[in-house]
Amino acid sequence: MVFVVGLVLLVAWPLYNLALVAYSVREARLAGRLRRLDATAPTLDEPETFWIIVPCLNEERVVGRTVRAALALQGRAGTRTKVVVVDDGSDDGTPAVLADIDHPHLHVLRRELPDARRGKGEALNAAYRFIRGHVAYASQDPRKVVVGVIDGDGRGSPNMLTEVARAMRDPRTGAVQCRVRIHNRDRIFAAIQDLEFACIANASQILRNALGTVGLGGNGQFVRMSSLMALGETPWSKCLVEDLELGLRIHLGGDRVRYLSHASVNQQGLVDVKRLLRQRTRWAQGNLQCASYVPKLIASRKISNAALLEMLYYLLAPWFNAAGTLAVFGLWGYAAWCLTPWSEHTFMVSSVPHLAEGLVLWAAALTIPSVMWAVAHRLLLGDEKLSRTLRAGLVYPGFLFLGLVSTWRAMGRQVTGRQTWAKTERLAEEPARPTANRPHLRTT
Repeated sequence: MVFVVGLVLLVAWPLYNLALVAYSVREARLAGRLRRLDATAPTLDEPETFWIIVPCLNEERVVGRTVRAALALQGRAGTRTKVVVVDDGSDDGTPAVLADIDHPHLHVLRRELPDARRGKGEALNAAYRFIRGHVAYASQDPRKVVVGVIDGDGRGSPNMLTEVARAMRDPRTGAVQCRVRIHNRDRIFAAIQDLEFACIANASQILRNALGTVGLGGNGQFVRMSSLMALGETPWSKCLVEDLELGLRIHLGGDRVRYLSHASVNQQGLVDVKRLLRQRTRWAQGNLQCASYVPKLIASRKISNAALLEMLYYLLAPWFNAAGTLAVFGLWGYAAWCLTPWSEHTFMVSSVPHLAEGLVLWAAALTIPSVMWAVAHRLLLGDEKLSRTLRAGLVYPGFLFLGLVSTWRAMGRQVTGRQTWAKTERLAEEPARPTANRPHLRTT
C-alpha cells in the first residue's frame, strides 16, 4: 500500500508542478505580445503620481542604496515619483544615512517612542496619512495616485512603474504585486529562496491572475490611493502578514489585484537557518491570523466560487499541512515499529526492503518537482548557471520540511497568544547583481 501511495505521489505531484511550469512558460510567451497590443491603449486611468513608501527600522546597512534606487524609478513621460521613508525609531546610523540624501522628492518621517516600533502596518499607515494629506492639498484625483511599498533592502527593476501603470489602465484594478527576486543568491539558502519566489510563487501568482485571487506581498506592492482610502484610517493592520490581509480586504471591497511577472523587486535572502525559521514561523502565524476572514469571504458576493476555493486553500493550508504531517509521520512510524521483533503483525509494509522502497518513492516525489523548477529557473530567467539552480533544487525538499516545522511553531505561538517579533537583521550590503526583467523566451 505504501508503495502504491508513493507511486501515486511520484506521478501526481510532479505533474501538478509540470502544469504550473507550463502555465508560467505560456504566460511568458504571451506577455510580450499583450504588452505590444496595449501599447496604444487609452491612458485615462493610468496613475499620474507614484508615492513609494520605504519603512525602515535600523536599516543603516541597506537603506541608502534602497532610497536612491527608489528615487531613480521612473514611469511614463509626465508621471512623478516621490519617496516617503518612515524611520520607525531607528537607534543605529539610519538617520545619518537618510540625512545625507538630498533630493526634492524625498520625505523622511521620523517616528519616536512610544508611537514608533508598533509594527510595519502602523509605520505604513503613518506614511499613508501623510501622503493622503499631500494628495488632498494638491486636489489630485486619488484614482490616479498609486502608493507602493519597497522594503529597506528592496530594489525595483527599471521597468517597475511602467508595468504598474500598464496594469492600472484597467480602472477595476486596485492593487498590483510585482515579482520578487533575491539578489544575494550566491549563497545556497538565498538561491533556494530565489527559486521559491522567482519561479514557484511566480507561477502560482500567474495562475491566481486568471482566478482573480492574487495575494499582496510585503515588498513590491502598489495600491491606488482611492482603494486605500476606501479602507479608512488604517488600511494596513497589526496582523503579522499585513500585506496578505490588505489584499484580502481589497478583494472583499470589489477591486481587482493583479500580478506582474515582468517587473520585479530585489531583496536580501536570509542565509541563517535560525533567522529563516523565525521568518517563516512569523509568516505562518500571520496566515493563521488571516483565517478569521474565511466567513467574510464565504459570505461575499464579490468573490467568485473558483476564487473562493483558492483563497480557502491558501488560508487553511497551514492547518491541512499540520494535520497531514502528523498523519504521514504517524503512519510511517507505526509501519516501521510493526517491523520490529516486538510487534506481532505488520502494517502497510511487509518487510524492511519494502519500507525502503516506499521511502525512496516519497523522496523522489519531493525531489523531482524541485529539479524541474531548477531547470525552469535557468530557461526562463537565464541569470544563473544550471549547476547552481540544480543545487538549490536538490536542497529545496529540506526547505519544505523547514516550512512544516515553522507551521507547528506558529500554531504553538498562536494558541499561547504570543504575537511579538524581533526584526530580522540585514546583512552588510553586497554589490548588486543583474536581474532579468523578462524571461529569455521569444515572444513573437
